[in-house]
Amino acid sequence: MLREWAKPDRPDDDEIKARLDVARAELAKRQTKIKECGLPVLVVMDGWGAAGKGNTLGRVIKNLDPRFFKVETLKGKSDPEEDRFPFLYRYFVRIPAAGKFMFFDGSWMGEVTSELLSGKTSEKEYQNRLTSIRRFERQLNDNGYLVVKFFFHISAKEQKKRLDALEEDKSAKWRVTSKDRWQNKHYKKCFDVFDDYLASTNQFVAPWYFIDSKDSRWAELQMTEIMVDSIDTALANLDNKVKPQLLQNVFPMKKAKKLAEIPLDKSIAPDKYKKELDKLQKRLADLHNELYRRKIPVVIAYEGWDAAGKGGNIKRVAAALDPRGYEVHPIASPEPAEKARHYLWRFWRRLPKDGHIAIFDRTWYGRVMVERIEGFCTENDWQRAYNEINEFEKELTDWGAVVIKFWVQIDKDTQLARFTDRQNTPEKQWKITDEDWRNREKWDQYEEAIDEMIAKTNTSFAPWYVLESNDKYYARIKALKIVIKRIEEALAAK
Repeated sequence: MLREWAKPDRPDDDEIKARLDVARAELAKRQTKIKECGLPVLVVMDGWGAAGKGNTLGRVIKNLDPRFFKVETLKGKSDPEEDRFPFLYRYFVRIPAAGKFMFFDGSWMGEVTSELLSGKTSEKEYQNRLTSIRRFERQLNDNGYLVVKFFFHISAKEQKKRLDALEEDKSAKWRVTSKDRWQNKHYKKCFDVFDDYLASTNQFVAPWYFIDSKDSRWAELQMTEIMVDSIDTALANLDNKVKPQLLQNVFPMKKAKKLAEIPLDKSIAPDKYKKELDKLQKRLADLHNELYRRKIPVVIAYEGWDAAGKGGNIKRVAAALDPRGYEVHPIASPEPAEKARHYLWRFWRRLPKDGHIAIFDRTWYGRVMVERIEGFCTENDWQRAYNEINEFEKELTDWGAVVIKFWVQIDKDTQLARFTDRQNTPEKQWKITDEDWRNREKWDQYEEAIDEMIAKTNTSFAPWYVLESNDKYYARIKALKIVIKRIEEALAAK
């Protein structure tokens, strides 16, 4: 792709000046428009070392309101803790809010190509990363983001000239890195890898734009005009209500029973429960130590009916764990900062470090349950979410995480009895709300949505487990056994 690129003819200086005056004013107007329409814009800047990305970026943002943009330098991992999270973590948590610009100076391109060139990753791992990147960029686009990607291009001769000039300047010498020199020395090898990467990630939803970086004013003009055109197209798509396509499932699935087909008569005697609980919690405590030592992350997701016993179940699992190595995330309605971003953003931010455990009380599945039923998102949004969620969980398992998903199941009569008990017991009244009663009236709608949810997200790498919770004690023991089994399998496979 880079090899076939036809460099545009550079206009004369007078034309560049005239067009720049117009383009700068137009971009400033577009900033107001994206704020009004709530369009989040992610601008990715990558390319050769010393190609002038920073200088061009400084020129572009000078014309923007600094309250509504942010610049992130992502040429390397400044925080070693980021190595303890999935590959896409540091990018996903930095995506912009609705109506704002985010500029990435450096990106996932630099990370994956550098690792391939240095031999840190195999060709197979590199291809897996490309798949993750394509999914990430497509998901952003499908969820209302504009992603504009620039590659700043210069020749080997021009790069060497610039690096030499920087090294001769005492105040700028620090900007030349050993990586820059290595890149220039191995320009042909890097060119081939860049060319392959650019071709592999040049998607309709997030195309690459090449910038001829021979001089800074010309580079600024190219970047600014492309940004204006890209924003205009995105705003037109918003006005025309263009819906993203629903993708076919590509993940291996396990057959799942419908909730109505699952018997709920299972129970456990009180004396046996106490013995089993003590034994299982001791075993889980030992495994938690081993997880930390082997740096294996665990994500435990709880969904279920109101009053099904999720809280008590979580409490028995958490009681076995070292409090320094886990966190429970009670998920409520999204906060304003969360509503302003991709719906998975708030869950990416809560992922555990390797060796740690994250327990979610309610999860990303709200998209295909409460948001679906209550009309908080469009039908296209929740229909599309099945695939997006499978991609998210695949990203986690490819990272090495153990993903355990529980649906806590009770019948309608049991729920009514528990609601009534909560309402009539002063110390339990905080547990029951008007919303619980309203949700109960929509039981059949929710059951249909849950059956579809389980059927479409019951993947082989992140399957669902139904906890029969008419007897809460039985459900707690079953959950502990499943958690232990899954962790033991992960340790054995490591």
